[in-house]
Amino acid sequence: MQATERNCMKKLYPWLRNALSWNIFIGRDPGRVPARSIVVFACRPDLLCCGLAGILVIKSSKPSISRDDAALLSDLWHTLSSRPLKAVLSGACAAQDYLDPAALAQLEGEIFALKQNPDRLWKLMRGSAPDVLGDLCAAMSTFVQQEEGRLEKKAASISTHDLEALTRSLIALKDAVWALQKDVLENCARIRELAGDRADTGESAFKKYLRFNRLLNSLDRLEVRGRDSCGLQAAFGFGTAARLQAVMESIAEAGLHEKFSERCTDGDTRDLGITLGSDSIIFTYKTARPTGDLGDNTRSIRQAIRSDTLLGCVMEHAPACEMYLAHTRWASVGAINEANCHPVNAYSLAPESGADATADRSRKHYPFYGSGAWTISVALNGDIDNYPELKQQYAQQGRLIDSRVTTDTKIIPMAIEHYLLEGHDLQEAFRKALCDFEGSHAIAMQSNLEPGRVFLAQRGSGQSIYIGLSDNQYIFSSEIYGLVEETPLFIKMDGEKERLPGDSRTRGQVFVLRGDAGPGLKGIEAMYYDGFPLALGQQDFQHAEITTRDIERGDHKHFFIKEISEAPLSVHKTMRGRYRIAARKEVVFNLDDAVVPGRIRDALVSGAITRIYVVGQGTAAIAGAATAEALAVYMRGTPVSVRAIKATDLSGFCLEEDMSGCLVIAITQSGTTTDTNRAVSMARERGAHLIAIVNRRQSDITTKVDGVFYTSDGRDIEMSVASTKAFYSQITAGYILALFMAQLLNTLSKEAVHREIMLLEQAPALMRRVLDAQAGIRESARSLACTKKYWAVVGSGANKVASDEIRIKLSELCYKTISSDVIEDKKHIDLSSEPLILVCAAGSPAVVQEDIVKDVAIFHAHASSVVVIADEGEKRFKNIARSVMHVPAAGFPVSVILNTLAGHLWGYYAACSLDEQAARFKIFRAQLSERM
Repeated sequence: MQATERNCMKKLYPWLRNALSWNIFIGRDPGRVPARSIVVFACRPDLLCCGLAGILVIKSSKPSISRDDAALLSDLWHTLSSRPLKAVLSGACAAQDYLDPAALAQLEGEIFALKQNPDRLWKLMRGSAPDVLGDLCAAMSTFVQQEEGRLEKKAASISTHDLEALTRSLIALKDAVWALQKDVLENCARIRELAGDRADTGESAFKKYLRFNRLLNSLDRLEVRGRDSCGLQAAFGFGTAARLQAVMESIAEAGLHEKFSERCTDGDTRDLGITLGSDSIIFTYKTARPTGDLGDNTRSIRQAIRSDTLLGCVMEHAPACEMYLAHTRWASVGAINEANCHPVNAYSLAPESGADATADRSRKHYPFYGSGAWTISVALNGDIDNYPELKQQYAQQGRLIDSRVTTDTKIIPMAIEHYLLEGHDLQEAFRKALCDFEGSHAIAMQSNLEPGRVFLAQRGSGQSIYIGLSDNQYIFSSEIYGLVEETPLFIKMDGEKERLPGDSRTRGQVFVLRGDAGPGLKGIEAMYYDGFPLALGQQDFQHAEITTRDIERGDHKHFFIKEISEAPLSVHKTMRGRYRIAARKEVVFNLDDAVVPGRIRDALVSGAITRIYVVGQGTAAIAGAATAEALAVYMRGTPVSVRAIKATDLSGFCLEEDMSGCLVIAITQSGTTTDTNRAVSMARERGAHLIAIVNRRQSDITTKVDGVFYTSDGRDIEMSVASTKAFYSQITAGYILALFMAQLLNTLSKEAVHREIMLLEQAPALMRRVLDAQAGIRESARSLACTKKYWAVVGSGANKVASDEIRIKLSELCYKTISSDVIEDKKHIDLSSEPLILVCAAGSPAVVQEDIVKDVAIFHAHASSVVVIADEGEKRFKNIARSVMHVPAAGFPVSVILNTLAGHLWGYYAACSLDEQAARFKIFRAQLSERM
């Protein structure tokens, strides 16, 4: 027995020695640990999902104009509403004069000016104006609904050119109504609530609460970039110590001096902390929640502001300058805790012994500025890759970081302070510090060293900073949707451009915003990272094509489910006005030269066009495959070859010197996809005919093609990265275009065209039926998503398109590598992995359905978990599939849409289920990090 034990020990000893030689790390970046390391809860430094925003108030001496805004807007409304659709249809006015474009433009301009001007909003809040404007909004909304109903009935009889003009004006009116109702009136109510519904709120306080509200609205929209924690800081500079003393006296008179002293902090920024400078006061609010929903964090901060009596006391005093800085975080480096919420400052701990051990850490001496209670506040998107090395460097200088602060952002203000201590001014210290950092980043910084200025920096491609321009303030944001409530006009920083090509030291831009020099370019000083000036001009101004109407999430938990719920309407709008049913069931298409120019029609009829390429990238390429399938089926019997191809493949492998015999149909959501636009330009240079299927008016691709088929209403914005409603609309547009060409070439009888159009018209109603049945889809996803590591999607024939598209969404939503295969091939590929297989079977012909049943039985026999999308009434999958999701029975092409819709919904609820499972680990990781 002893010999046996000794033999076992001899065999076990090398293994134990090997195991004990490994390093164990918790919450570390695997790329920054030594060899032979085990990392538990690895951090992900490449996950750059944060959002930053801020406001710098511009001090203007321009007098406020006294006017009756309610009366002015009402007069404009009466003017434009006197030219309704009835007038156009009767011939009383042209389509281009619908809604009196001049009055409509003035209405939009006045509402825009109103929401930008705090003085006008303050006056609007007093008296009966809100009630008057509320009634005006109700009247305008009713009018819009009535006009849409009339347009719906008459669209098929209106030319494409006129229909575009009418739709464009109606969309502009919708934007105006939304801006007045949501951006003005509802925000005024939010401001009152933020101020604690106090009737005695003065003008100075109202303006500050307005900016708090605007910044919190930005954070609400930026939370889609990350939401485990957020912070907001407001800095009020009073210009002189005497003016600050007046503020302090009012605090004492209110009996709040003791409370004020308790909240004053000389350490790291904390929730409800107050930083007192020689002539400034800074309020900080923070919250951290490893789990939760969008909006939870900003609701918490709103409540803190609303109940903050000290803030309310300070708000009544007019400061010399105001700066606001906010950040919403998805932790990539550092624990999810309050200490790591941005903004962070340059505070460092004293060493345990030595001359600095008893130094007053609240006051600092910077040679350029002298001694004072100086503070530097920073927010970061991205990562400082050399954070550990810089942290060690400063530790050796006696500047230690509290163990609770583990975010790499902390090193930024410390690096700035490093150069301040060397004698540089703040701007140069900021620039020099930036040059020390490795990695892609976007940084915002403010300091009481130079109140009234905000310093912005961007380097690399992983982040963005947009600077919104308005008369009263600069508003900056890491996403365009963080500033469009305030202004559509902006400048975008470019962190990739090198001033000297090949010299990385000249890559990156620094913008310094000055509240005392604005508005516009006058208050922006720009330079490269090497300090070389960057000249800005009118050519750098850009105009946002979206409004807050496009990015409103409403009552939906996520943008994805909101947008997929809107998909039936998007499909319906894509069909609206594109055809009409004449006598004897003849389909008369309404695709004029704006969509399919006469030159392309003639080339198709004459046989000059012999090849059709349908191109796109990503999801648009999948929609292209469906369109190509429809073209091939409907144009069967013609010498025209049809091919779906990636845009990159067209530009890289399929271009010819003479492409005059080619028609390129380019599909793109935004019209700005670089690869697609490049392929289109190269094909155009070689004489190709070009048509675009695109969602956005006036986008880049519309200037490169001969005809444009707009999906939905030409501005159907998607906030979710995982596109849904655009895909369905693109397929719908592709089918209509294919049927139009089939009719043009007489490859389908008029009865067949009518039958196919009638089937397509059923799509919105059938899609709504799938959405109504999503409870069963949710249950299927929640019960199966977490049971298998490997997933696959399969489909045959036209449903291979659905399979490919579902695969993309599952990968995007669930962060999985997923295969998409033909059903009949799957049994020969990787069943040994026992995957979860999603089968797109709905709409398949009877003979194919029989084969699918046999294949599903094989999958089941090999221990795969099978989820089948099948026609209503199909029962053969009951005992061989773990779950069957029934959709209404429909033939091609609608069956492709219904399979895809069910798969999209399943993917969404699968992602929700995986996130709920991960939430427990997030909480545990946060607690573990706190204790360690």
